[in-house]
Amino acid sequence: MKNVVVIAGGNSSEHDVSLQSGDYVYSELDGTRYNKYLMHMRGRDWHVVLGDETFPVDRNDFSFTRNGEKVVFDFVYPIIHGNPGENGMLQGYLEMMGVPYAGCSTLCTALTFDKHTCNTYLAACGVNVARSVMITRGMSFSAGEIVGEVGLPCFVKPNADGSSFGVSKVKTEGELPAAIEKAFGCCDAVLVESFIDGMELTCGVCKTRGMDVVLPIAKVIPKNEFFDFEAKYDPSMSEELIPAPIPDELTGRVKKLSSAIYDILRCEGIVRIDYIVRDGEIFLLEVNTAPGMTSNSFIPKMIHAIGWSVRDFLTRVIEDKLK
Repeated sequence: MKNVVVIAGGNSSEHDVSLQSGDYVYSELDGTRYNKYLMHMRGRDWHVVLGDETFPVDRNDFSFTRNGEKVVFDFVYPIIHGNPGENGMLQGYLEMMGVPYAGCSTLCTALTFDKHTCNTYLAACGVNVARSVMITRGMSFSAGEIVGEVGLPCFVKPNADGSSFGVSKVKTEGELPAAIEKAFGCCDAVLVESFIDGMELTCGVCKTRGMDVVLPIAKVIPKNEFFDFEAKYDPSMSEELIPAPIPDELTGRVKKLSSAIYDILRCEGIVRIDYIVRDGEIFLLEVNTAPGMTSNSFIPKMIHAIGWSVRDFLTRVIEDKLK
C-alpha cells in the first residue's frame, strides 16, 4: 500500500485550525487502501505524529525512521491554511522532491494566496471584484484618498492571510489607520476593499480526470457583523444553509462562474470560492485553495449534501494524482 501523509500546521495564525483540519482529513482517509500518517510542521520542525510519539522528518528524502525502519512518503495531502501550504512554498518543495500531492500547483496557490494579485488577474478575465487599494509596509498613505477610492464602510484585511485574522470593518475615516495597523500585524501588505452589502455565498469545486463536481452552494448568515474568524469556526456564531435557498437561475450562474474561475486559475483538487451577491450581481470575495476541513467546515457539509462520504471523495482526489 502507498504511504500517504496528511501535513498540517504551518507558520501562520491559522496553525491551530490547520491541525484540526489535519486531524479530520487523517481520520477520513481510507486506512484499508493506504498506510496513512499525520505530519505536523512549524518552521523547521517537521515531525510525524504516531499516538503519543513523534518522529522527525528527514527533508533530504522526505521520510522518517521508526524502530530502525525508514518510511518514505508516496503522496501528500497538504491541509495547511496559510504559509507555507497555501502560498506555494510546500508545493514547490514537493515538486522538487518528485512527490505527488493533492490540490493546486505552486503557481496557482501562490497566485490565489495574494488577494490583490488574484483579484486583478480575475478582473481582467471579466470577474466582478470589489474596488480596492493595496498598501505595503512602510508606504505612506492618505486615509482620505483611500476612502475617496473605496468609500465607507470598507473592509481592511491582510493581503495574504486567511480565516479573517486581522480583518476590520471600518465605518469612519478616523478608524482607518488603526485598522491598517492591525492588518499589518498579520502581513506586510494590506488590502482596503469597498464594502458590498449583499448575500454571502460560497461554492466548492473539485475536478479530476474522473470527476467534475460543483458542490452545492452554501448561504452564510453570520451573527456577528461579518463572517469573521469566530463565525467561521464556532457553529453557534453563524447560520449556514446548504444548499442555499436561492433562485435556480442564481444557483446556475454561481456554479457556472465557480467552474470558470477554477479553470482560469488552473486549480486542482478541492477549492472553495466565496462571493457576495448584490441585486443579482455576483462579486468574488476570495478563492481558497486549501479550504477548511474541520467537522464544522463547508466542504465536508457540501460533500454530505450530495450524498457522498468524505472518505470516498478524498480517495478520488488522491487516486487521480497517484495514477
